[in-house]
Amino acid sequence: MRDAHSTSSSHAPQDQAHGLRRLFASSRVRFIPVVSNPHVVGGGVLLEGLCAAFAELGLHTLVVDAGESSPKPSELASVDLASCIESLSKDVSYLAARGLPMRYINANGSAAQFLEAVTDAAPFADVVLLHASAAELARVVALREVRPVLLADTDSMSVTHAYAGMKWLASRAGLMVYSLLLASSPQLRLSDRIAQQISSCADGFLGAVLRDWACLDPKTPPTAPVSPEIRHLARELLLAAPPGAALEASVNASPLRPPVRMTAAARPAMAATY
Repeated sequence: MRDAHSTSSSHAPQDQAHGLRRLFASSRVRFIPVVSNPHVVGGGVLLEGLCAAFAELGLHTLVVDAGESSPKPSELASVDLASCIESLSKDVSYLAARGLPMRYINANGSAAQFLEAVTDAAPFADVVLLHASAAELARVVALREVRPVLLADTDSMSVTHAYAGMKWLASRAGLMVYSLLLASSPQLRLSDRIAQQISSCADGFLGAVLRDWACLDPKTPPTAPVSPEIRHLARELLLAAPPGAALEASVNASPLRPPVRMTAAARPAMAATY
């Protein structure tokens, strides 16, 4: 068995076939960070919607679930990560990973090597949805070519949390372009107002961009067809995450950027009435 925290020699190919498999996996996998939001009701449905859209494109998705309320990883995760991956269907796999990325911290405070470990453990995955807090994501994907997905619903606390996650990632990880997935009915006018508010605050206070957004009704049956807007969002996320880009220079990851302190006047009241 291979220890995920052993020296770099453990990362050397064990044989030629192993090396080729790893090279192919790292060149095709796309990492999509999803900012966890404990205030969202039906957050799991949002992740399932993205997985369904990727499955339509013939892609296998590994959900790495490291959110604040996600299940803890298996005790075997530190020695055999691959054995901890659960197959949910022919198109989706799942890894319980709360706290797991932080086990890969290097001297610079980066956990970017976690991406490499996941790729090595799941060479069959075309897409990796890394669901984690903004603080944890910042240590994993800082300064990389990815587009984080914010999760929210119509509750003001969820919107405030989503914006806070964007602010953290913009200031600490240098990520400036985002997508938003709302747990609400697409026909609800409030959804438009929430997206517009987050977009306006992102541009005005952070210099960041909310590139696109979509709604998914949490009451939608799992067997329902993927909606056009979820399909569009999924394709946009894939285009924004070139295969293998997030893995580049993961071993010698740069230190995180220092936090940017905002004045009191620059803190928008995200919890205000929409």
